Formats: sequence, structure tokens, C-alpha cells
Amino acid sequence: MKDLVVLVADKKMEAALRHLLQRHQALGIRAIAVDVFRHPRHDPGVLLEAGNFLSVLSDQYERALVAFDREGCGQEETPADELARRVQEQLDARGWLGRSGVIVLDPELEIWVWSDSPHVAQVLGLKAAALRELRAKATAPGRVKPDHPKELMARTLRRSRVPWSSALYAALAKNVSFVRCTDPAFLRLRQLLSGWFPPQCDDRDD
Repeated sequence: MKDLVVLVADKKMEAALRHLLQRHQALGIRAIAVDVFRHPRHDPGVLLEAGNFLSVLSDQYERALVAFDREGCGQEETPADELARRVQEQLDARGWLGRSGVIVLDPELEIWVWSDSPHVAQVLGLKAAALRELRAKATAPGRVKPDHPKELMARTLRRSRVPWSSALYAALAKNVSFVRCTDPAFLRLRQLLSGWFPPQCDDRDD
């Protein structure tokens, strides 16, 4: 039986989580065997059908993780924690009670991109000062992250002329430090993983 199955909404999320989960020392967990699947109906499909999708895998994996964006799921007016609760109920009823978790990225995966790590500017193809300027203009006073992180990423890539692809998310997941990331969904992910797969030794990177 493998350690973890992950259900995500699209290629970019698949790339991000596949590479992020390989950084077990940075996450503070042991090395794990993971399979990542994409739902063919993207965020709405994950929201409405995660339980059915994963039910046939309940005897093949120790744990299940579900991740999708609030923006684009079809129920954007619903708070992220309520969406997570609904999906968790599906999982609990279909063989995953007590061994699964749900991550709703609010508003979307790109919220994880906007950390202070210098690797972000490098991957997105801009100098750090230019990226800080774009980010400042897109962030409301008193807020740490932009309200529309995907739109900001689109503007950034147009300026740098870097193609938008899942490879960008893989590169960010492989290189960006986790230390400064305070996004609630990311902190929830780390909490789940550390509870499920505690480290076997105390050697951790950033």
C-alpha cells in the first residue's frame, strides 16, 4: 500500500504538488510514495466528485489529499472552509474516514507564488525590484498578498515574455523556500502532512 494519493484540478496544480511533496525535508516529513491524479472536470469536478473518484483507491493508499481552487469551482460565493467541509464529508462516506484531508486554495493556486523568495523573480523572468513593483501595485493597502494572484502572474509573464506552463509551477515548487509562506491553505497542508508522515530524523532544509 502506498503512502498518499492526491487528487487535483489541473496540470499546474499537479506539477506544483508533485514536486513540492518530493521536498520532504523542507516539509518536515519522511520521504513518501505519492501518486497524483487530475480530475477531468477540473475544480468543479473535484468539488462535486472527489469522493467517488477516490473511493476505488481507498484500499491502495494509506492517506488521501484533495486540492482545488475556490475561484473557478463554480461555488465561489461559498467560503473556502465550507467547501473543504463538503468535500471532506464525501471522503468520509467513501472509505477515507480519519485518513484524508482537503485543501482549498483561496482564491487560487497562484496565491502560493507570491512569497518573498528571490527564486520567484528568477523563475518568472524578472529582476527582483521589478517584480516587487508589480506586486505592490496589485496588493491592497494593509494586505500581504494580491487579491487577484493569477491576474498578477499573467501580467508578470507578459512583461517577462516567459511562457505560461505547468513547468513554471514545478520550478517554483522545487526552489521556493517555505519559511515565509503564511497562506492558510499551505499551512493546513503542512499540518496534515506532518501529522500523517512524521520525520524519521531531524535533518531539515529550508
